[in-house]
Amino acid sequence: MPDDAGLIYYYDGSFDGLLCCIFESYEKKEVPMDIQLAANSHSQLFLGKTIPTDLRKAKRVLASIPQKLGPAALNFVKRAFLTCLEQKELHILLFLRLGYSQGPSVMAMLANDNVSKLAKAVKHLERESHLLTGFVRFSIFNNVLVAAIAPQNFVLPLMAQHFCERFPEERFLIHDQTHGMGLVYQPYQSAVIPIDTLEMPEADETERAFRDLWRLFYDTIAIEGRYNPKCRRSHMPMRYWKYMTEFDRPPKKEQGLTAR
Repeated sequence: MPDDAGLIYYYDGSFDGLLCCIFESYEKKEVPMDIQLAANSHSQLFLGKTIPTDLRKAKRVLASIPQKLGPAALNFVKRAFLTCLEQKELHILLFLRLGYSQGPSVMAMLANDNVSKLAKAVKHLERESHLLTGFVRFSIFNNVLVAAIAPQNFVLPLMAQHFCERFPEERFLIHDQTHGMGLVYQPYQSAVIPIDTLEMPEADETERAFRDLWRLFYDTIAIEGRYNPKCRRSHMPMRYWKYMTEFDRPPKKEQGLTAR
């Protein structure tokens, strides 16, 4: 589908804002060449149009997706918005335009470039979310469980249910350093809120002891004869290691226990 030469939509970065871009595309019978954050609107090379977020318009588009494309498409689009796919907003717009003409069958049209890219991006999002449910490492500070992650995708909304159900009586915080957001939980209440930076306090003696015990456990259960670093990197990508206790090795003189 051809785009309107040089036209870029600028929006506030919210999902409702993106839905308003889709409304604008249909109302004005135009297809932008890209959809970008309003903060990037400094470019003078192309014609720019700022699309304000109107909840009334957003609700109309939101209601139309399951009606025209089926319930699965709505969940698909919501997850696609959480991915790190480049130009995801434009791909979502083109996917919906195709879906409005083709109906629910659009979900199976993987030969289409936009559908294929979104499907791969959503699969990557879901895989990363699943991996992090096992890779998150908490520390205790002032009776609060605190963890840091740096995912490629915005996975906190997908991880929330798992950790809220796993620690229903605890208070915890998972800080997403990539997106400047945090999952905050206290018994039976949770929220994903902006947290640009989070300075972790120095670990006390008890916390350091538990970290040493965890490293010792990790080293003890390892089978030397089956050491396979390539396989480990496949199941546990190295970009997660920085935030995992068993790979955080302080100088030996600072360790309370000596791991073999």
